[in-house]
Amino acid sequence: MSLAAVLSVAIGLSLGLLGGGGSILAVPVLVHVVGLAAKPAIATSLLVVSAASLAAVVVHARAGRVRYRIGATFGAASMAGAFVGGRLSELLPDGLLLGGFTSVMIVTGIMMLRKRSTGAHGPRCISNQCTAVLGVGVGLLTGIVGAGGGFVVVPALAVLGGLSMPEAIATSLLVIGANSFAGFLGQIGHVSIDPKVATAVTVAAVIGSYAGASAARRFRAESLRRGFAVFVLGMAGVMAYGQLHARAQTVHAIPSNLPDDTLLASRLSETGCAPRPARALQMQLRLPQKQWLTKH
Repeated sequence: MSLAAVLSVAIGLSLGLLGGGGSILAVPVLVHVVGLAAKPAIATSLLVVSAASLAAVVVHARAGRVRYRIGATFGAASMAGAFVGGRLSELLPDGLLLGGFTSVMIVTGIMMLRKRSTGAHGPRCISNQCTAVLGVGVGLLTGIVGAGGGFVVVPALAVLGGLSMPEAIATSLLVIGANSFAGFLGQIGHVSIDPKVATAVTVAAVIGSYAGASAARRFRAESLRRGFAVFVLGMAGVMAYGQLHARAQTVHAIPSNLPDDTLLASRLSETGCAPRPARALQMQLRLPQKQWLTKH
């Protein structure tokens, strides 16, 4: 648990410094370090990211970096999407959730490596309708896979509102805090979380986010973002390998309660498959033919 606490501080530092990356790290930590299943890990990460983001907002607000009007417009739409996404996650299997989260990590890492505009050039999404659609989309992502969307929200705010990067980061935290809390409310009705784990990880993340927001002015966000992008892509690779390894073990697993060969042969004969028993038995068990021949 001590390792999880240290990593939770790093999660908070990422939020405070960069305005995102909380759930990108929180879910892998909760799954692979703490040992939670996918759905409880996602629900817990939403609580952690919400608390840590709002703690960092306090620091950024004191420095005058938060743009409340833009944040409220974007955040209101994204909260609705996050709540709906949280309810939809009940219908999705764990494997699909983890696979979707890994895909989000890869896309996010690539986006972070690319140089972003700070809003001085390019098209802007300034209408209420455009802002609402963008907010709902980010909110759905938050609720379904537990990704707060910080590294999507920051460039979106920079483009649609022409905010500077410090302002976009600070305002992003306001949106992420609202999104994550709404997603948590959507999930808590059908997912149970461990109160002790949630409390310990949340407290550590809040400490890190407060420290990160306080130190934000001393670091170059561009350098931190690029370094963090490499780390995110590395974590995505680890998660992808783990999922592929688990799937391979499942595919090659042989059930222990199979009927004996005589009963199987009788059943195959009744279905008219007796002339080609090896092929029929292979299809019945869904095993590679080489494994079947070795066994029999």
